[in-house]
Amino acid sequence: MTELKSSPRPGTGAAAALRAARRALLESLPGRLLLFIIVFAMIAQLIIFLPLATAFRNNWIAERAQAAHIAALSADVAGGAAPSDAVVRQLLTGADAVAVARFTEGRNELVLYGGPVDGPLVTLDRRSANWAGDVAETAGTFFAPSGRYLRIIAEPRSAPGDVMDVIVPEAPLKRELAAYSAGLFWLSAFIAVVTGALIYVTLFYLFVRPMRKLTRAMARFQKDPENPARTIRPSGRSDEIGTAEIALAELQTDVRQALKQRERLASLGAAVAKINHDLRNVLASAQLVSDRLAASDEPATRKMGERLVRAIGRGIRLCEETLRFGRSEERPPEKRALSLRLSLEEAAADAMAAEGSAVWVNEVEADLTVQADPDQVHRIFLNLFRNALQAMDGLGEPGRLTVGARREGEAVRIEVADTGTGVPDKVREHLFEPFSGSARRDGTGLGLATARELARAHGGDVELVSTGPGGTVFAVRLEG
Repeated sequence: MTELKSSPRPGTGAAAALRAARRALLESLPGRLLLFIIVFAMIAQLIIFLPLATAFRNNWIAERAQAAHIAALSADVAGGAAPSDAVVRQLLTGADAVAVARFTEGRNELVLYGGPVDGPLVTLDRRSANWAGDVAETAGTFFAPSGRYLRIIAEPRSAPGDVMDVIVPEAPLKRELAAYSAGLFWLSAFIAVVTGALIYVTLFYLFVRPMRKLTRAMARFQKDPENPARTIRPSGRSDEIGTAEIALAELQTDVRQALKQRERLASLGAAVAKINHDLRNVLASAQLVSDRLAASDEPATRKMGERLVRAIGRGIRLCEETLRFGRSEERPPEKRALSLRLSLEEAAADAMAAEGSAVWVNEVEADLTVQADPDQVHRIFLNLFRNALQAMDGLGEPGRLTVGARREGEAVRIEVADTGTGVPDKVREHLFEPFSGSARRDGTGLGLATARELARAHGGDVELVSTGPGGTVFAVRLEG
């Protein structure tokens, strides 16, 4: 059997090409740029056209008044005798007029007359003309009915003191104005096309191509962000696009390094999670032994047992905090109205139970409330208070822990101040980095990192305001 093949319907290819052209014109940056250039060029032509057409019309009218004056002077050559009909017709034809009158030396005289006017008559008094009226009359000329006549009252250029009153048919003006407009349109179109093409090419190579390069670089990087070959190479331009290329290259490098670090941390977290159970069992067994050593009657053995208890306790806490930090991201905060003063009281009580006491001063107003997650707010200030109490430990006298708060627009700023020894210089650079921002030998460096993460989840932040031998001040900002 012969297999029948369906042929495309007529017009299908043309419709597809039309749709593709429309998408290229309306949905792409170069197409929109070209469209805007064409539209703006057409608007510019329209703005320029009417003044030029008006100037052409005014010049034509002035030429008719001048021609009528020359015809009147020619009629004066005959002296006192009236010119013949043939001479009158010849003079009127030379001036493209139907009748010519003159007002001079206080006298108004009809110089040439070719017969009655057989159409509508419009008077144009050039002595009281203005620019706006000329533009409106020029626009009306294009739509004027055929067979209309113009009565021109104007001073000729060669005799400013005389006033010529001449009647001419409007048809020649319409023809010449149409021809001038057509020539002006094609000239303007040519200039617009050339100018638009130059502007388009310039903008395309200066802006569109670099933006396409940036877009393609971002798309390639998105597909394989860990591949160094996908990083954009800046072109070395000194303008804003060159700055954007450099910033994108740096961003891609930072993201790639962050992904690698995150992958290493994930591997570390998985490894720690696998050994966590066995490690805690081992530490628990060691803790039982250390407890018995700490209860020994021999002072040396008891002292060694107490040190071993503290060391094992730090090991257990390190494992628990590391696992807690290495879990998935914190859940989104469940905000509700929260008394800030009471929350700070609870966090301070828990911190002092774990780290020791200090003089506690709560300067937060009792009616100050925030929209926040109670558990996460408790964890933020528990970490800050514990760090403050640890910084004041061993001073020989009770430290002072002060907290105050104030409204800043829709946010609340809480400041936590202690009278400790301050944050060491070498710790400040990595203060909020996990496992790096601890000033204590047995610290994990996770407290401030966790506090900042929770504060940022509330739209705020944690920052170090000041530190020194007289104490340290941290500020917490919470939105809501």
